[in-house]
Amino acid sequence: MAEHEETKGESLMEMITEKIHGGDSSSDSEDEKPSELKAKIYRLFGREKPVHHVFGGGKPADVLLWRNKKISAGALGVATAIWVLFELMEYHLLTLVCHGLILTLAIVFLWSNGTTFINKSPPRIPKVSMPEQPVLQFVSVLRLEINHALFVLREIAMGRDLKKFLAVIASLWVLSIVGSWCNFLTLFYIVFVFLHTVPVLYEKHEDKVDPLAEKLMIEIKKQYAVFDEKLLSKIPRGPLKDKKH
Repeated sequence: MAEHEETKGESLMEMITEKIHGGDSSSDSEDEKPSELKAKIYRLFGREKPVHHVFGGGKPADVLLWRNKKISAGALGVATAIWVLFELMEYHLLTLVCHGLILTLAIVFLWSNGTTFINKSPPRIPKVSMPEQPVLQFVSVLRLEINHALFVLREIAMGRDLKKFLAVIASLWVLSIVGSWCNFLTLFYIVFVFLHTVPVLYEKHEDKVDPLAEKLMIEIKKQYAVFDEKLLSKIPRGPLKDKKH
């Protein structure tokens, strides 16, 4: 009798432990659901990394996303000053360089010769030289980016992706129209200000922007599907040659 009660008590304890573990497993599944939902959230341009990683990380991304406000404000201020000098005041680059060198040489010359009248040693002018390694790194990165752009343009021109071809043509056409409105310096300044304002604003409000962008992309895909059905699908195309591996 006592053994029967002990076995009944053990079975009761096993049922309780199973319920507890079952509750834990259900809670674990409930915990997994939000993570799965987070993974399915639409992000602009299909990105999976934070905005800081999209811009390459490091100091350039810190400047664009205003991690260091003094450096970001300084860069934007310098760009604004250059644009005001060359665009609004119609200053020329060669004139600015010559005037800057004249002013610098005059100050250093007067400072060096003025110390002889006050019995002080002349100031030590440090040697200024351009470091080789950063210049080579910049040229190497620029070469890689240009080669990548040329490769992408070649792939688009081969006609393998009609959608990408039309997107590039439309982008170049819009850029040509914008270029007719302003010169290169103004366009460069607009892009510079755009890069220093839009990414940081998007990073702060990405939870509101991404749903709107998702709706916009769905609508664009619908319109493209209609355009493809009515026009693009009726354009005769030659057979594409297989790629040689």
